[in-house]
Amino acid sequence: MPTTGTPMDPGDLYLVLLGGCAVLLAAVAAVRLSTRAGLPTLLIYLALGVVLGEAGLGLQFEDADLVQLLGNLALAIILVEGGFTTDWKVVRPTAPLAAVLATLGVAISVGVTTALVLLALDVDLRTAILLGAVASSTDAAAVFAVLRKMPIRGGLRATVEAESGFNDPPVIILVTVVTSSAWHDASGPLIVAQVGYQLVGGLLVGLAVATGGRWLLAHSALPASGLYPIATLAIAFAAFAGAGLVGASALMAIYVAGLALGNMDLPHRATTGSFVEGLAWMAQIGLFVMLGLLASPNRLWDALPYALVVGCALTLVARPLSVLICATPFHVPWRDQAFISWAGLRGAVPIVLATIPMSVGLPGATRIFDVVFLLVVLFTLLQGPTLPWVARRLGATAEESPRELAIESAPLEALSATLLQFTVPARSRLAGVEVSELRLPRGSTVALLLRDGEIWAPTPGTVLRRGDHVLVAAAREHRREIERRLHEISDHGRLARWYAALTPHRASSRSRARRLLSFRWAVAVVSREVRFGPKPQIRGPET
Repeated sequence: MPTTGTPMDPGDLYLVLLGGCAVLLAAVAAVRLSTRAGLPTLLIYLALGVVLGEAGLGLQFEDADLVQLLGNLALAIILVEGGFTTDWKVVRPTAPLAAVLATLGVAISVGVTTALVLLALDVDLRTAILLGAVASSTDAAAVFAVLRKMPIRGGLRATVEAESGFNDPPVIILVTVVTSSAWHDASGPLIVAQVGYQLVGGLLVGLAVATGGRWLLAHSALPASGLYPIATLAIAFAAFAGAGLVGASALMAIYVAGLALGNMDLPHRATTGSFVEGLAWMAQIGLFVMLGLLASPNRLWDALPYALVVGCALTLVARPLSVLICATPFHVPWRDQAFISWAGLRGAVPIVLATIPMSVGLPGATRIFDVVFLLVVLFTLLQGPTLPWVARRLGATAEESPRELAIESAPLEALSATLLQFTVPARSRLAGVEVSELRLPRGSTVALLLRDGEIWAPTPGTVLRRGDHVLVAAAREHRREIERRLHEISDHGRLARWYAALTPHRASSRSRARRLLSFRWAVAVVSREVRFGPKPQIRGPET
């Protein structure tokens, strides 16, 4: 049978596989190195790609089309993980501001940067617009990687993260129009209409697919827990593909799908989160190493003046101005505006967008890529390491929550039941609480408890300790109530019910009799503690 090419020798395949494993292990080790040095990991991965490239080990890689294709897929995985691990309750208050920053803010950044580049550099209008557009998009991979290592106030972090997830479609459309033959005929209203359609279309497709996927997972009893993460990822990529087929933003759709799925009641949610996190790390490593391979250090010196001009125009003028105009109507304090401005990190997205002019053969496309690549490296080195100091100076930091309780559920379809497992966190007020004081719904029980390597069935008088692994068996319809109850006790201790009764936003829905009963119950608990004192063999929660 004839063949169209020479098959790869098994020895060559093993050699390629060995090299890939070595690169992957080096990249994983670089995470530790970058953490100690205070550098964003993307710089280590880019440097690794440059070392492997033509100026280092001599690996030739110049396929801009392949970079663009694989880059979009890698960004999709990163956006899924970012959305899945984002708490909607934190994002919801900041969503309008993030949407304005991702649309009007991007337009202002592009306009101001383009004008400054035209004034400072000897380039034509088309090149100036491309440089302004490509550099104006903040990068989800860089933002997620840097901000999630820092104790930033939830609202601020959610604003910057949501903006980085939403602002890709407008820039992609603008770059595509400017690099295509439509550059001579395109009009402002047409571009605005396309941006609106892509954003709204991606949003609706992502929500629709996530809702349908959640119903499918809830009514499916898969034979292995490892299948649930695969099914969840497939649902998210169904949103990505579906949006692409109808001409909407695929990246917007998959980010929204990940955000929706991550805030739904899914079986084996913690397992799915770990699986998606691992894939996101793989995507980041592969993406930045590939972008480093595409760069040529021999050309970067010539691009240095251009990168400094564009980077300064964007970081010091255009970005602060766009944040000022967009955030002031939302009454955002100037300190928070300054942090949002400085936290607008660049990374993979601008470099991937810079491959679009290269893929269509636009004159000067290689210079645009070099400028953007160098800009990302230089200003990430400037912004990334200084961001913790800036956050502290501007009051953007917050104490990390020490009592966050992660509960994972596993459905038992044949028994119409569910198993919930959790670990008592450090400083959680679950520590010191007796099993009977959890007051779980009728028919629910604490089935097993793992402590210091020993497993046994607890009694109603067993007192929970920090680090205990607890397994609760319950009817499926009681799962949400049990999760809510455990979170309340973890936050407020055994007086959680009384505390909730006196909380303003809940007090209106409770009758006086309920509050009185809760108060009497609280007094009884306190009286018992005063009369008898804590049990000497059990160490109570830290204060």
